[in-house]
Amino acid sequence: MKLKQLAKVDLPREKLEKYGTNKLQDFELLAIVLGSGIAGLNVLELSKKVLQKTKKKGLHHITLEDLLSIKGLGKAKALQMLAVLELGNRFSSTEHVEVLTPKDVWNLCADIREVKKEHFVVLYLDTQSRLIEKSIISVGILDESLVHPREVFEPAVRLTASSVILAHNHPSGNLEPSVEDQKVTKRLKDAGVLLGIEVADHVIVTKKGWASMKEKGIFNT
Repeated sequence: MKLKQLAKVDLPREKLEKYGTNKLQDFELLAIVLGSGIAGLNVLELSKKVLQKTKKKGLHHITLEDLLSIKGLGKAKALQMLAVLELGNRFSSTEHVEVLTPKDVWNLCADIREVKKEHFVVLYLDTQSRLIEKSIISVGILDESLVHPREVFEPAVRLTASSVILAHNHPSGNLEPSVEDQKVTKRLKDAGVLLGIEVADHVIVTKKGWASMKEKGIFNT
C-alpha cells in the first residue's frame, strides 16, 4: 500500500502528534526516524523489514553491516539509525542511575577504562546521588593546567548539581594516585567548597578495577 492511500491519522507523524509516542508501534517510530522509504518499499514497509532483520539481535546490538545488508538501504540512512539508537541508549542508561559506590563510578566509566590516553571525567549528581550528566572534561596526562575548576563547575552550576564525582583512567593499569592526581583533586575540592558543591570522591579506573581516593584516605588530606 502506498502511503498516500493511508488515512492521514494513520500516518506515523500524524499519530505521534495526535496521540503521543505510546500509541505508536516500533515500526512506526522507526519510520519517523528514517523519514522516507527506498525504491520498492515505502517507509513503513522498510521499517518493518529493518525490525525483522534485527529480531534476533535486538535494535541496540545492530551494526552498520547488518543495516547495509538490507537491499536499497543506503549508508546515510543506516548511519542515521545507528546515531539515534545510540543516543536513546545513552539517555536510558543514565536515567535515574544512583552513584553510591566507587564500583558504580567504574561501571559508568566503561568507555574510558581501556583507552590509551588519560580521560578526566566528571559525574554530576542531584541531591539523591542520582546521575544528571557525565562529561569528559579533558584528554591527556592529568595536571592542574589541563583541568581548570571553571570547566568542572560551570556545568555543575548550570545543571544545579548537588555534588560531583571526579574520575579518570590510568592506561598503565596502575591504580595508585599520582602526586599530580592528588594536587588536582585538592584544587577542585577547594573550589567546590567555595561554590557550595561537594566533590564527593575521585575514582581512578582501569580495565580490571578501581581505586577511590576517598577510601584510600588521600582524598581528605
